[in-house]
Amino acid sequence: MNVRVPPALVRLGARQVSRRVLNPRLPWEVQRRRLDKLMGSWPLPRGTSVTKTAWNGVPVEVITADHARSRTRSDGTGQATGPASGTAMVTVVHFHGGGYCVGSPAEARSWAAHLIARTGCRVILPEYRLAPEHPYPAAVDDARAVVSVTLREAAPGTVVVSGDSAGGGLALGTALALPGATDGGARPAGCILLSPWLDLTADWTAAPELVRRDVVLSPAWLEACARAYVPTEDRAHPTVSPLRANLGGLPPLLIQCGTDDLVAPDSENLAARAKAAGVDVTYSRWPGMWHDFVLQPDIVAAADSALAQAAWFVARVSAPYGPAQPADTGAGPDADGG
Repeated sequence: MNVRVPPALVRLGARQVSRRVLNPRLPWEVQRRRLDKLMGSWPLPRGTSVTKTAWNGVPVEVITADHARSRTRSDGTGQATGPASGTAMVTVVHFHGGGYCVGSPAEARSWAAHLIARTGCRVILPEYRLAPEHPYPAAVDDARAVVSVTLREAAPGTVVVSGDSAGGGLALGTALALPGATDGGARPAGCILLSPWLDLTADWTAAPELVRRDVVLSPAWLEACARAYVPTEDRAHPTVSPLRANLGGLPPLLIQCGTDDLVAPDSENLAARAKAAGVDVTYSRWPGMWHDFVLQPDIVAAADSALAQAAWFVARVSAPYGPAQPADTGAGPDADGG
């Protein structure tokens, strides 16, 4: 299915998300209900299977393609085999965004299903606990629980950790908290960060032009989320704002964002700091794109480009094990020379 819409029209729709959904004047429950209704209505590629279960006590959705479903165990062990008997399947653990206060696996199902269609992987979407009912460190604990069981049971080099927006912060924070390969611990083969929110200490009003251009996020909403998630005095903690952590020892990173994204400076700063720490970094920016545009494949051409790059990245970081067989996407490592 391909129903690409002119970016200008999608931008208008995205602005309505900011006004009618991600609005700090609305109760959290209203925001959650509206966001789930919007994102859950997007059609998935034919042959996609969604299985709800629990891993290490955390509710998750296991997204697979029908042809691989019979060979995938979704009983919480984290084990899976690919279409060819005995071939390890790549597992992408993706954390949805929503400022730690809204959102659900429904937000990332379409992106996950399209990534699966290109790579033959499976995607795990954890339903981690949300603030303010479950403030920090509940989301961090849930993220670590899911990733740890996945790494423990999966074949080496076949797990990629991913996240969008606040989920990108969870993904990076989790990758940083895991033992490094030099410590004898399993770690992800790579980390995909989509419009990641990585620094909760930032002043989101500091760049008025960027505030004006982002049609999804507002400084008021980000501040409301941060306030509900964690006390002000704890915002600089590395598990809350992983951009402030020691980044050495991270696996390869793919960082994607749009230039019209209020938290785009987090992506730029992470790319610079991680490269300086010796991390393998691929950083791409899409001109004129808003926050989390990457979650709209088959609707926005730029999202298709970003998805192709994500498929390329999954194949590259898992290449020694040969579990993913992506189509030839033609995606190079950069979209904007980042």
